[in-house]
Amino acid sequence: MNGIGAAIAIAFAALGSAIGNGLVISKAIESMARQPEMENKIRTTMFIGVGLIEAIPIMAVVVAFILVFS
Repeated sequence: MNGIGAAIAIAFAALGSAIGNGLVISKAIESMARQPEMENKIRTTMFIGVGLIEAIPIMAVVVAFILVFS
């Protein structure tokens, strides 16, 4: 039963992360199209945001391992 809970936790974290990454990247591209002179600053901020968003599924995998192996 713990395995099912772990799989669900990872699946929802991956789904949320994919949606979040898509929104961040689409808005960054839109911002770069509107203000090309700010492209480097927008890209840097986008990469920081994507990195923070990607931390959530990593934490979900850790929680899933704790659920399975406890």
